[in-house]
Amino acid sequence: MSFDVLISGGLVLDGTGAPAHRADVGVTGDRITAVGRLDGAEAATTVDAAGRHVMPGLVDCHVHGDALVLDPDVQLAALRQGVTTFVLGQDGLSYAPCTTPETFAYVTRYFAAINGSHPLADGPLGVAELLAGYDRATALNTAYLLPHGTIRHDVMGAAERAATAGELTAMLARVERGLSEGAVGLSTGLEYAPGRYADAAEIAALCAPLDHLPYVTHMRGYGAAAPEGMAEVADIARRSGAAVHVSHYHGPAATLLPLVDEARLRGLDVTFDTYPYLRGSTILAMVALPGWVPAADTARALEMLQTRPIEWDETLWPRITFSHVPGAEWAEGLTLSEAASGAGVEPGEFCRRILIDTRLEAGCVVARPDEGAGGEESVRAILRHPAHTGGSDGIYVGGHPHPRAYGAFARMLGHHVRETGDWTLEQAAVHLASHPARRFGLEGRGLVRPGQVADLVVLDAGAVADLATYAAPRTLAAGVGNVLVSGVPVLAGGVLTGATPGRALRP
Repeated sequence: MSFDVLISGGLVLDGTGAPAHRADVGVTGDRITAVGRLDGAEAATTVDAAGRHVMPGLVDCHVHGDALVLDPDVQLAALRQGVTTFVLGQDGLSYAPCTTPETFAYVTRYFAAINGSHPLADGPLGVAELLAGYDRATALNTAYLLPHGTIRHDVMGAAERAATAGELTAMLARVERGLSEGAVGLSTGLEYAPGRYADAAEIAALCAPLDHLPYVTHMRGYGAAAPEGMAEVADIARRSGAAVHVSHYHGPAATLLPLVDEARLRGLDVTFDTYPYLRGSTILAMVALPGWVPAADTARALEMLQTRPIEWDETLWPRITFSHVPGAEWAEGLTLSEAASGAGVEPGEFCRRILIDTRLEAGCVVARPDEGAGGEESVRAILRHPAHTGGSDGIYVGGHPHPRAYGAFARMLGHHVRETGDWTLEQAAVHLASHPARRFGLEGRGLVRPGQVADLVVLDAGAVADLATYAAPRTLAAGVGNVLVSGVPVLAGGVLTGATPGRALRP
């Protein structure tokens, strides 16, 4: 027997939930070609996995690496957690498809604190072009969701109204073409502009071509507003027949989980992702600006901020920590209250100045009001639900990002397996690999068995851990030493090999 790569002596977690078993894994080309006792086998590269586990590469179902997946530091942060695939195009806003310079400029600027600026694109592009730019240019696989907000802006600009029949037809044509070019679903961001101006009928119409692929949504409300958000999700699913995947499903488990169970009992195909932290992260404009400020029209929004009084929600100030403040980097890592005090102004005035000076680009980490009131138990209950898949909601922009980008998957594999017992490692492989691969149509991935693509992770179950904190958010995770992507070693001894075999995945 001869292989390109042989992983020998490990405990294999095959992704089905079956108990781990000791086996060797042989890889030829980009495929797993043998799993079992491979005594005497020869290989160009051998990985000694004795005392460690071998599992399928993990899928980050919600991550904002649309630009930074091409950055080796970001690739290292993901691979050190066992993540081999990013699902991009989240929250309804990304770079493609768009046909106008205005739309490309809008999505780049509006989501600058989340996605950053794409290093290979500076104007309108289609899904096929975007995917081609990722293919074999990074150590990670990429899959892409069609962003509804980008499509809407491309057709309707910043319009704060329902779409006309003609506009809906134009948007539908973009969805159909994007799917034909390899998108794995459609995403919405119903708390972001311009997606928040769409109604359920518009979204359902755009979901009609999805077939088995999911409609992925940042709902119109979470926490206490989750019942209203999920009611709209269910309405869209019923109208369109689409499978639904809810993004970063956070809040009180006693409220959230019955909503999922009820929808599934009614025959709706509903799944969700979540990350194991209580705090969130987003753009400051979404958190702080009242709804009457037209965030999709930057010039008007800035004019209002400069000329009109704003009634701020002052309970936000101690809960907001700046993650990205271009031009005022000194404020990154400080709460808004602390930064305002340092600047010698009231918090509301400081918030206004930051929004104006950054042209709404500032980003932040936000503590939930219920952070100290049973929130951790809700996180654990939500992770245990069978409809759950893993997502970091990782944001890599700014000097002080949320630690979830560097630790979410390691925390799930370590803290939630070894310390709390929420999952076994076998269950973790299902939640984080095989279930999401199936959900997003990533055929041939998510399992350790002959014929599957060799996206493989070798980890020390006793050592895997998240080390990133709110104070030191860019600290790399521990415990994952070796990773293969498409049969090529991309991480060896915890260090990047420099190989970039990541594929742009199409369903």
